[in-house]
Amino acid sequence: MSELLRVAPVADDLACRFQEAGFSLALVGGSVRDALLGRLGNDLDFTTDARPEDVLKIVRPWADAVWDVGIAFGTVGAQKHVRVGDTDRCFQIEVTTYRSEAYDRSSRKPEVSYGDSIEEDLVRRDFTANAMALALPEKTFIDPHNGLADLAARVLRTPATPEESFSDDPLRMMRAARFAAQLDFEVAPEVVTAMKEMSARIEIVSAERIRDELNKLILSVHPRQGLTLLVDTGLADHVLPELPALRLESDEHHRHKDVYEHTLTVLEQAMALEEDPDLTLRLAALLHDIGKPRTRRFEKDGRVSFHHHEVVGAKMTKKRMTVLKYSNELVKDVSRLVELHLRFHGYGTGEWTDSAVRRYVRDAGPLLDRLHKLTRSDCTTRNKRKAAALSRAYDGLEERIAQLQQQEELDAIRPDLDGNQIMEILGIKPSPAVGKAYKHMLELRLENGPMEHDAAVAALKEWWAEQDGLS
Repeated sequence: MSELLRVAPVADDLACRFQEAGFSLALVGGSVRDALLGRLGNDLDFTTDARPEDVLKIVRPWADAVWDVGIAFGTVGAQKHVRVGDTDRCFQIEVTTYRSEAYDRSSRKPEVSYGDSIEEDLVRRDFTANAMALALPEKTFIDPHNGLADLAARVLRTPATPEESFSDDPLRMMRAARFAAQLDFEVAPEVVTAMKEMSARIEIVSAERIRDELNKLILSVHPRQGLTLLVDTGLADHVLPELPALRLESDEHHRHKDVYEHTLTVLEQAMALEEDPDLTLRLAALLHDIGKPRTRRFEKDGRVSFHHHEVVGAKMTKKRMTVLKYSNELVKDVSRLVELHLRFHGYGTGEWTDSAVRRYVRDAGPLLDRLHKLTRSDCTTRNKRKAAALSRAYDGLEERIAQLQQQEELDAIRPDLDGNQIMEILGIKPSPAVGKAYKHMLELRLENGPMEHDAAVAALKEWWAEQDGLS
């Protein structure tokens, strides 16, 4: 009740306006669930018998901002600043007309029809814990599907049969995994059974909606729980097939765990190093070994090898993330981390030259901090001595990077001569030759560290004299 009272000023004010216009309004779904769990934020979901055009008439004079991008699905959004005690709060509000929506057998978009009662609206909700409402302003609790009991038991059930629910909207199967991960809930056995039997139906849902649910799952407090459910029910075979493929492999570095279990552990260890949830790091941890199934080889001495799995994995990561409609920048960053995640293992006990350390920093670029975390997380051995040795070695690498950064500004490595200087010294115009000269000078910078200007000019001229016909 304390959570509900906290939002009462904005909720009651809005409800009174709907009441005066002859309509009902109720707080609904995740807002009621989160209030009962003591975690209600400033995002509030309401349901009403008013049609969208009537909702707009009521909300526009009251809200600070209104948007109608979801009006085709019966939803009007609004923003409202309210003074609560000594604090100014900004509430993000969505008001949705009672509705029922369902997919046909082939469409990626739901067909929406409006309902006439809140009971009809609640039965179409995904899970009983999200099918509770609080009628306003009188604050009457509405729970026709025993959602409160399921909330107390921390179990996910569907208001209708799971088969009906998932047939209406197959994305609810992904949401089951997401809520299991976010809320640490168990999924009822009959729901799990339906997910297994209907997993292929997820393929009619758009990649964008699947991606968004996957992101919420991965960014949750307990992603292992949700990912395990996706794999066990067969949903992952359709949305992230590279993950279940890891169950069949054995990792030559970590014989006590298969690659699948190793991957989930790496994800959890990466999370422990975060300051805030980091989608880029978590995706890289989840996908870092997906190249292993394709590169597995059985050697003559009985070992299992996965040579160049990081290169293959980076390509697979790019392909899967592109299919899921991730942004080009995120695809690039995650793929790069996957490609670089093994680089450290050539460091040994510090044999790298300063040149190799510079290249490590240059290749990681702005991803260096994430690469540090991913590399440290990739150690899941139970051998405490081995784990301690790897940790000390990486400590040593980070210390060397810090020393070189202090000396040489590694974060912004550039050749000692820029393009304009190269053209002036060599007396040439913009051309491919300038790029080749620049690349050569960058290699010298990486190999030898900073050079004095006269030495850099001499090195450039020496290289130029060796070129044949370059212009």
